[in-house]
Amino acid sequence: MDQWIALFVVAFTVLVVLWLSKQKILWIQGLLNWFPAILFAYVIPAAVTHIARIDLSHVYLHSLSRNWIIPFAILTVMSALSIPQLKIVGARPIILFVSGSLVIATLPVILVFFANFILPNSRDLFITQAYWKGLVPIVGGWIGGSTSQLVLKELVGTPESLFLSVLVLDNILVNIWTILMFQMIKRSDQFNRFFGITETIPDFVADKIKPNSRTVGSIIITVFAIILVTVVTNWFVQDFLWRVILLSIAGLMLGNFISRWNHPFVLKMGGALIILIMAILGLRLNFNGLSLPIPFVVVTMIWIVLHYVFMMVVARILKLHMAWVPIASMANLGGISTAPAVTSAYNEEWMPHAILLAILSMVSGTAWGMFTIYLFRMF
Repeated sequence: MDQWIALFVVAFTVLVVLWLSKQKILWIQGLLNWFPAILFAYVIPAAVTHIARIDLSHVYLHSLSRNWIIPFAILTVMSALSIPQLKIVGARPIILFVSGSLVIATLPVILVFFANFILPNSRDLFITQAYWKGLVPIVGGWIGGSTSQLVLKELVGTPESLFLSVLVLDNILVNIWTILMFQMIKRSDQFNRFFGITETIPDFVADKIKPNSRTVGSIIITVFAIILVTVVTNWFVQDFLWRVILLSIAGLMLGNFISRWNHPFVLKMGGALIILIMAILGLRLNFNGLSLPIPFVVVTMIWIVLHYVFMMVVARILKLHMAWVPIASMANLGGISTAPAVTSAYNEEWMPHAILLAILSMVSGTAWGMFTIYLFRMF
């Protein structure tokens, strides 16, 4: 029964979001300026499950999303990107992204050090009671995802009771952060004016469309190739990270070497799939069950805010378009699903680049967490 309820909620949510995104009514457009349409995909399922008091966090739809819908979306979105256009991005967004990862890995050690002088009993909490071991899996969860989180939990020996509470806190903070990043990316142009950044938005999708690339035949070729490659990759590759990497490479090859590839179509389809993925993720939103000491929660909240502030400083120094800050932040903290979703609230053409940064995050998460462990043990 829960499976059918989840399916209905997700279908209803997707239809509402698609309807909202096409509305021209002034008050609706005003609402969407503050609360982007795609964000409703995240919030509506959570509101339904909360009001109805039902738990849809363990339905099969989540496995289906991870194993099939997300890989399909990654292949689709990445095929919209041409290899020469990667040069348009350049090294600066990657430098910004890496700086965000560096701050995530080093700040908890610095904050725990200063907490000893500011927050009462914090030394006993973090050092004597070893609550610092709960901060390390957060590094892995933010940068690398659940796999890195579990690996680092074992490496540092985080107690099960602490780890469960950390998972709840992590879930709450990332959910709130996602909502905030939707707002921040919508205000990128305002930040650009404030900081005197004049960088223009590059045209990631060429205006000159190849002949025969928008026909019904091109759509059939495009859809067939995406389905075939996704099925073959899922069949032979079991590891999620490697599946994501291979599908991203395959997407780039399909979009660049098939002359009749329909780039505008895959970009629209990728946007719709991102909405679907967000709706499924929204079924898991749960703010209950948090039980952690106040100093631990305070340190974590300061940690995530300073991460963003530092990235804004780096972007200002690099004179980089401020839209890259929330994109890079979500690539670090949100990952392969939410990074392109936040990006699409500003410019759908940037979604492939958000995925590239999210892949870097997935690859490097465990290494950054091990660096945090090293710093804590020195401390």
